[in-house]
Amino acid sequence: MSDRIFGVFGVLLAIGYAMSALAIEESFLSDAVGPKAFPLIIAAILGISSAVIAIKPDPEPHWPDFGRFVEIAAAVVVMVLYAEFLPIIGFVFATAIAATYLAWRLGSTIIGSVATGVGTSVGIYVIFHLVLGLSLARGPLGF
Repeated sequence: MSDRIFGVFGVLLAIGYAMSALAIEESFLSDAVGPKAFPLIIAAILGISSAVIAIKPDPEPHWPDFGRFVEIAAAVVVMVLYAEFLPIIGFVFATAIAATYLAWRLGSTIIGSVATGVGTSVGIYVIFHLVLGLSLARGPLGF
């Protein structure tokens, strides 16, 4: 039953997304494809995949116990806090903290999760900011 509800919700979301895409005003300076093409493709893929889920659902899932739901809620809280603290403490520190916590909750040791968090943060910073020149949130130390 939960797959059918999810599938119907996805179809309705795709319809709303397509209607929003069709409401995009086109400029006379737009390219040949136009600004509506990509959102309409996304809406079509979402609608088709959701319809398949609604028509042919999987067997009823085994839901995790309450403790697992608390862990999922904690991960969501960490991601929300990450988004809130990103402009305040900067990309490097916020990403290191969030990635460290998530790696720890996925089963890594404390030392391994700190190494994963710092490595992920510094690695993404080097690739996206230093190599590709993209702007990332600066922290109090300037990076």
